[in-house]
Amino acid sequence: MTETILILLSALALLGVIALLLMLRSQPARTASVLEQQHRAMLTDLHDGLSKQGDRLIAAQAAESERLRSAVSEELRATRDAIAALRTEMLGQMLEKMAEQGRADQKLIQESFNNASQHLRNSIETLSKTVDGRLEQIGGKVNERLDEGFKKTNETFVSVMARLATIDEAQKKIDGLTTNVVSLQELLGDKRSRGAFGEVQLEGLVRNILSPQAYEMQYTLPNGSRADCVLKLPEPTGMVAVDSKFPLENYHRMFDAASPAEKLVAERQFKADIKKHVDDISSKYIIPEVTSDGAVMFVPAEAVFAEIHAHHPEVVDYAMQRRVWIVSPTTLMAVLNTARAVMKDVETRKQVHIIKDELGKLGKEFGRFDERMKKLADHIRQAHEDAKDVQITSEKISKRFTSIEKVELDHPAALPEID
Repeated sequence: MTETILILLSALALLGVIALLLMLRSQPARTASVLEQQHRAMLTDLHDGLSKQGDRLIAAQAAESERLRSAVSEELRATRDAIAALRTEMLGQMLEKMAEQGRADQKLIQESFNNASQHLRNSIETLSKTVDGRLEQIGGKVNERLDEGFKKTNETFVSVMARLATIDEAQKKIDGLTTNVVSLQELLGDKRSRGAFGEVQLEGLVRNILSPQAYEMQYTLPNGSRADCVLKLPEPTGMVAVDSKFPLENYHRMFDAASPAEKLVAERQFKADIKKHVDDISSKYIIPEVTSDGAVMFVPAEAVFAEIHAHHPEVVDYAMQRRVWIVSPTTLMAVLNTARAVMKDVETRKQVHIIKDELGKLGKEFGRFDERMKKLADHIRQAHEDAKDVQITSEKISKRFTSIEKVELDHPAALPEID
């Protein structure tokens, strides 16, 4: 439209110019002046018309722009409404599809859970049957071993109870003696009391170590002498006499002496007492072809024995020359243990064929025991392996339940299989 108006204005201006030229040719200068004025007026009018036309064009363009803006706004509003409606519809369709997918996933989870539960029940039933069978077998073996162990334990317990009864009886006797105890110094002040004390101590030591067949107390020899004890040892040793001697008076005088002279006198008398006892034992209790070629002098006090061996070696040498061995309670125990070992060895040699047969039987029984123990070890090892399998299955079940709790079932094939 703007271009048409411009074309019309250009045409009018051209016609004016043409008319002006024609008038200039036909009239003189005054006419030219008039025409110039008219031309100026026409140009002014044309300028004013063009200005007004421009204003109208600007106003029309503004109105057209406003109309276009309104149209575009309406179009955009309609487009937004359509997009919103379309989005609502798509969201509805998407939610419906998600709901269907959720129902399908829930159904799949339920089916997987049911399958896993059924598989777990079957595995547990099979495992329970296997474990029950193995436990029943092991229980039978264990009961058999326990019965044997209980039998042996019962026998041991009976033996221990018998020994405890003996110990209780001895304790009662000791308690009875304790209630009537007197000063040891007063008891040993008399020679007869010291002799009785030595005989009692000697008998207690011998009874605790040797069997009743291996000794005899207060034994009378063929020469009429009575020994406190004789040891009946195997040949070639034979019978060994043991007599208790307790030289205590001069021993105390040595330590209670007020002067070196008194101590020296007491020491000489002490050595004389020891030699006298040695001579008595050698002459009374060593009988050729009846007893052994030596006898034993028992000193009931360790302190007296230590004094003799530590400070009076000449007395010990004298006793050895007279074939008399001086012993204390401790050394007598060593002698008695040696004698018991010798007698045990002799009896063992006598019964060697019986022992050999019993060892053969024991070897057979041990072979059976070893075989049964190996079978029991195999059962225990198998039970241990089954327990490990149960633990592995339990861990897999726990992992599967954990996966189910975390809803990790988007890929069911990735779940752990339960063996």
